Amino acid sequence: MTYWQGKVVAITGGASGLGWRLANQFAQRGVRLVLADRDEGALYKAVAQLRQQHVDVDGIATDITQQPQVDSLFQQIDSRCGQLDAFVNCAGRSTRGAVLDTTPEGFDQLLQLNFYGTVRCARGAVPRLLKTKGHLVNIGSLAAKMAAKYLGAYPVSKFAVAAYSQQLRLELGEQGLHVLLVCPGPIARQDAGQRYDDQAKNLPASARKAGGGVRIKGLDPDYLAGRILRACEQRQPELVIPWKVRLLAAISQLFPSLGDKIIRKKTQ
Repeated sequence: MTYWQGKVVAITGGASGLGWRLANQFAQRGVRLVLADRDEGALYKAVAQLRQQHVDVDGIATDITQQPQVDSLFQQIDSRCGQLDAFVNCAGRSTRGAVLDTTPEGFDQLLQLNFYGTVRCARGAVPRLLKTKGHLVNIGSLAAKMAAKYLGAYPVSKFAVAAYSQQLRLELGEQGLHVLLVCPGPIARQDAGQRYDDQAKNLPASARKAGGGVRIKGLDPDYLAGRILRACEQRQPELVIPWKVRLLAAISQLFPSLGDKIIRKKTQ
């Protein structure tokens, strides 16, 4: 029997991208899955695919920017599953834009999804996770550790997730809650370099690339998903991939001018 056998795991953004890869990793370990996603078509397709593999899974259409829908998500988890052992805040998106061209409304729009959505879900999940001494996984980004050019409101929204995760650890860790902040580099995908064409049309060519042009190899999403599960099992506070970025983050904190110089060089 694996560590995860019989546990209840819920994942937002679970119908595609990293959330879907995480769902498959958890499914292989015998969990009871709940997938939440605002794309109903993709959600029910994902659920059907998992059920064909005899996975115990439910799909709950949820827009995490809407508090009533988040409330409904947890009510349905209670009624269908009776417990919650892990909750993964995976729903979110990146963006492109010059920082001065990004309006307050643009910041608010991304914060509503990437940060406030995480807060809404954490407030629902944590009281349940405390009962099982379970895991809250918040998906951040390397942009949660250091900013880069032309990412619009994205770094701000992910820095907030990092701070919130640390606060949760400090206040609730001694009560048995495990909080994992995941800060991955760009994830390999078929549309890398094209998905931001509209947003980046007036920006340097590097802004269209993964990570805003940072020179770093795209991560295999299945590898990343596996690392996240292991980090939960070991109750690690953070998972930063690639590991060497931790050094750059430390340099940026201790020596901002040097950190800025390295970041500029890495994103030319």
